[in-house]
Amino acid sequence: MTLLPQEIIRLKRDGGTLAPELIQAFIEGLTAGRVSEGQAAAFAMAVFFRGMSLDERVALTRAMMSSGEVLAWDLPGPVLDKHSTGGVGDAVSLALGPAVAACGGYVPMISGRGLGHTGGTLDKFDSIPGYATQPDIATFRRVTREVGCAIIGQTADLAPADKRLYSIRDVTATVESIDLITASILSKKLAAGLQGLVMDVKFGTGAFMSDTDGARDLARSLVSVANGAGLPTSALLTDMNEPLASAAGNAVEMAYVVDYLTGRRREPRFHEVTVALAGEMLALGGLALDPADGARRIEDAVESGRACETFSAMVMALGGPSDFVAGAERYLPKAPVIRAVEPEGEGVVEAIATRDVGVAVVALGGGRTRPEDAIDHAVGLTDLARVGAAVGSGRPLGIVHARDEAGAEAAARALRAAYRLGAAPGERPLVLERIGA
Repeated sequence: MTLLPQEIIRLKRDGGTLAPELIQAFIEGLTAGRVSEGQAAAFAMAVFFRGMSLDERVALTRAMMSSGEVLAWDLPGPVLDKHSTGGVGDAVSLALGPAVAACGGYVPMISGRGLGHTGGTLDKFDSIPGYATQPDIATFRRVTREVGCAIIGQTADLAPADKRLYSIRDVTATVESIDLITASILSKKLAAGLQGLVMDVKFGTGAFMSDTDGARDLARSLVSVANGAGLPTSALLTDMNEPLASAAGNAVEMAYVVDYLTGRRREPRFHEVTVALAGEMLALGGLALDPADGARRIEDAVESGRACETFSAMVMALGGPSDFVAGAERYLPKAPVIRAVEPEGEGVVEAIATRDVGVAVVALGGGRTRPEDAIDHAVGLTDLARVGAAVGSGRPLGIVHARDEAGAEAAARALRAAYRLGAAPGERPLVLERIGA
């Protein structure tokens, strides 16, 4: 079956179902440049409004996966990964990858940069001097094989169709399509040659999917399509109604993770999500009897220091300082203005507009408003007060790390506006539910 791109768009626009060969032809045309940006935008909008069946989602994911190189691994353990839908203070990948590797898994993690109000894993690693976030495929393979974990960015060779389609979606108001989100995430993961994937799907005031029903729908789509495409996958729904870590930014989150791995500070919320996701990965890869057994193994890897040793080895193998963990304070950039943010009164934190906290970091220069924007890795927020914490005299809402006094003052105003003081809220589960195949 051969149709012009505009006829494929017309068929989807009118509510038709696209055969796998039509989807494959459209994506091949997109990769080769035969499909214009206008046609790609029209296709994305048609999918946004008309949706896709499970078979169409699988076909789109496979087509985007095969648009570039697809890695194959010959390793003595399972090749595993985790992906988060994004949040504020979500530095879990930085600790989770090395912890899973310390337990016998291999984690070739292809991560992204910041998007909107959410922080990007690659931007955090860019705060380490010398760390290569965009190595060649040979280096990626070598570090994964020798260390067990390599956290890098998407290369031009892996799922190039996704890279092109995503840039178009970003400027055509079609980012939120569950069909397109699913294909975008999973095409990169399938191209990485994984044997198991765990999805961390966020819900709440700091998540892209703020309501639990939307997050659940996305999780089910990701799990069903990934398994339909041959990649064993499960998902956890996790709470993002407050920052996951008490730090939000790039260098400040990197410092937070170093403290976590070395045992200087381990906050319960961050630890719980890290252990739950990593334990799920070990179970999926056959390295644990079940997720609970996997969680115990991850706990041991973190407590024993093996996860920290793997993290240090990965940083060094990808060009960072050999003594980064011991000397993080010396290596990470520091903002010239550091100021505590006092609340307007005293009370208990009842709720946090978490997205606004992330936007405050972007406004400081720690994120992007345009793809070409440079990142200020030093700025951010630390010691953020938790929901249920008493704040007031002697306990600020957080600490601002800014480039100048004006930026610090603007961030302080934004932080005060994001926090609501009132009655102590009831306990809510951090991991709401698990969604399996």
